[in-house]
Amino acid sequence: MASFITPTILKIFLIISLFQICLGVRKLSEVVEEQPQLLKYHNGPLLSGPITVNLIWYGKFKPSERAIISDFVTSLSSNPSSTSLKTQPTVAQWWRTTDKYYHFASKKSSLSLSLGKQILDEHYSLGKSLKKKQIVELASKGDQKYAINVVLTASDVAVEGFCMSRCGTHGSALSSTKGKRSSKFAYIWVGNAQTQCPGQCAWPFHQPIYGPQSPPLIAPNNNVGVDGMVINLASLFAGTVTNPFGNGYYQGPAEAPLEASSACPGIYGKGAYPGYAGNLLVDPSTGASYNAHGENGRKYLLPALYDPATSSCSTLV
Repeated sequence: MASFITPTILKIFLIISLFQICLGVRKLSEVVEEQPQLLKYHNGPLLSGPITVNLIWYGKFKPSERAIISDFVTSLSSNPSSTSLKTQPTVAQWWRTTDKYYHFASKKSSLSLSLGKQILDEHYSLGKSLKKKQIVELASKGDQKYAINVVLTASDVAVEGFCMSRCGTHGSALSSTKGKRSSKFAYIWVGNAQTQCPGQCAWPFHQPIYGPQSPPLIAPNNNVGVDGMVINLASLFAGTVTNPFGNGYYQGPAEAPLEASSACPGIYGKGAYPGYAGNLLVDPSTGASYNAHGENGRKYLLPALYDPATSSCSTLV
């Protein structure tokens, strides 16, 4: 580890961090670097084939905010077309680390993601305070076959456990398709922490509540809440495809596993240490920090992924 931590500080970090209890919870306060540990394959199915990502927007999001996330989803499977970016790190390059999990699981099938439907629920049909069962209800609005349904809640929506123990989660639920054999579909939920807990769920774009008080970074899309959502969504995508039903790749107890991204908390670039995201790229015109280029000229900050080929946390920069 790159910095000295006293036993007292370390104890505080362990108490507040509680990374990614789940099936795939994106936990609070990612300011602690953990030593990478081997993720074990538990012989369960991984998501494969062409998978559509359906976005369910719950509450009020500006069109510009929806575009930031939809462009990120599109960027997972397509490289920027600009010739000048051919040698630059991309979202698709970051995502290709997940391909290695299929190789090590001896899976011949491949995975491709594409943006599917976008469903708007701007009138808060289930209210502004949601329980887990209501998140599943919202996720069920999307197509349930060969899909990942992503529920995105606005900054004024309270979700059970949000800001107290988690920033997002992934899981699975039984399909409600009528007249057919029941099956499971994967879903993700991520909340906008802009007004509720940016210091917990939008770090490093906001001063952290706990731990070292490094200056916050400038968000690449000039939106602390939504850029924070992208970080959490990216982590949960990785956890979803490599551990969709709780018996894929993870380390530790099944009810509180470390997964492809949560095994590398707080790491975004080389040289990361507690409270420091690492050596990142900086946009000269805005001063924003990022590590990946995406579609439509987007820039994103994405978390490190555990690389099963090297048994280490892999970063783009």
